[in-house]
Amino acid sequence: MGTLKIIDELLASLGPSAESGQGQQWAGQCARLLGLDGVAVTLEEELDWFSDRTSARLEDMQFVLGHGPGLPPEPQLCLVPDVRHQAEEHWPQFAAEAETLGVAALFVWPVRLGAVAAGTLTGYRRTPGPLTVRQAAAGWLVTDVLAGHVLAHWPTAAASAAADGPGTTGEVDMHRAEVHQATGVLSVRLGVPLAAALARLRAQAYAAGRSLTEAAHDILKDLPQ
Repeated sequence: MGTLKIIDELLASLGPSAESGQGQQWAGQCARLLGLDGVAVTLEEELDWFSDRTSARLEDMQFVLGHGPGLPPEPQLCLVPDVRHQAEEHWPQFAAEAETLGVAALFVWPVRLGAVAAGTLTGYRRTPGPLTVRQAAAGWLVTDVLAGHVLAHWPTAAASAAADGPGTTGEVDMHRAEVHQATGVLSVRLGVPLAAALARLRAQAYAAGRSLTEAAHDILKDLPQ
């Protein structure tokens, strides 16, 4: 069976939810297809699918730190076969955290809807080394088919891509919805702009060694119902 056909079948019944067990199973199969230990898919800065805790943590850490190989404004192909020696110059804090998680190599493919960069497919390995030509090509195939899946499930993204504007994932279960809510709460409490409130939330999460969603939950749990 050809690689493209395998990818098509993997995505055929995939639902748009980060919490879906089916989505995690798909991500695990995708990782194996690409010769990786784990993968995560982020669309419009929202974590939609991930294969394991490490892949999810890598995506969250980029958001916490505000830098990393898969961050907007313009996601692009980024191959880091040796995190220790190649990532420190560009993303020193992220590289240190990735090493702590046992990540030795990192690979990012952009997910594009026409001219619009809608997100990323990020894969990692626990051993250093480059991708083979076949693995790198398979990554592009996954992102192409994934873009088609996004257009099929989220019509607002299709409309945005047609207009060549900033895409949107439409009505999905946002993995970081609590982050956005907590940012608004902090903005009001501290009397600062949203960007400054998000920076404060990121700092709290990083200092405590927690994910951004966990830090956000702590802020929201004491709000009156």
